[in-house]
Amino acid sequence: MRALVVDHSEAGPIRFADVDEPVPSTGEALVEIRHIGLNFGELNYVHQWPAGAVHGHDAAGIVVRAASDGSGPPEGTRVAVGMAPHAWAERVAVSPASLGTVPKGVDLADAAALGIAGVTAFRVLRKRSLLARDVLITGASGGVGHFAVQLAALAGARVTALVGSPERAAGLRELGADKVLTDLAETGDRFDLVLDTVGGPLVAQAWSSLAEGGTIHLVGYSSGQETTFPSGALFGFGEPRSIATYGDMTPTGGELTDLLGLMAAGRLSAPVGLRGDWQGVEDAVQALFARKVHGKVVLDVA
Repeated sequence: MRALVVDHSEAGPIRFADVDEPVPSTGEALVEIRHIGLNFGELNYVHQWPAGAVHGHDAAGIVVRAASDGSGPPEGTRVAVGMAPHAWAERVAVSPASLGTVPKGVDLADAAALGIAGVTAFRVLRKRSLLARDVLITGASGGVGHFAVQLAALAGARVTALVGSPERAAGLRELGADKVLTDLAETGDRFDLVLDTVGGPLVAQAWSSLAEGGTIHLVGYSSGQETTFPSGALFGFGEPRSIATYGDMTPTGGELTDLLGLMAAGRLSAPVGLRGDWQGVEDAVQALFARKVHGKVVLDVA
């Protein structure tokens, strides 16, 4: 079967290859993949995976063989695959713990956009009550950012979305952002929670805008820059502030089910900024790296 595999050469980060058919264990379902969702992180940091391995973690498709131990969804079920290894292939063996059943009325391609981006935003934002809290989402025009703006607004937060340019601000107010900024210096607000996908100097800026008792959650570092704090910046009085890392790789089935339920109810939309055939994956990767995509890239598996 055809798959997208890790390529460490200059032509990379991924390439098409013919690979062996997956052989599910007794506790795995066989899923025929219809759509894949690309993420900046897994493509930009491809050196973390072995060359030749089937790449990707997010997809959506149809169960063509249920797990033989009776667990998970039955044959014919439409499913979203989230944070599961080797997902960018025509077929994949997946633990039911990494599957979410796609409800009627939800486009299967939209379900493929959830995965890493949707679950990351969901897990961070549910760590504390957000009702009437001030929340800052950096890199808000990206996949995680689009989901985070919507979920924070649904939870009752006052949401500030920070983007890199005015062009990347489009649509964020409609998703629930109360303010959309291109420079954190534009506001004097103090934030109870910051979800940061950018890293670099922006983290130090966000720290200076953090309210007492507030937390910055670091979920990405798309800037690729180092963070330096001015002398004395990490000292302060009052309720302690904190910086938290994120790296939760536990099974995503429960969160995918919750997110798909919100989508079915019309309360959450998939931020698909680029849709195409997976034969055009090279152009899609270049567009993602060039910051030309607002939201997620979803490709149809021919």
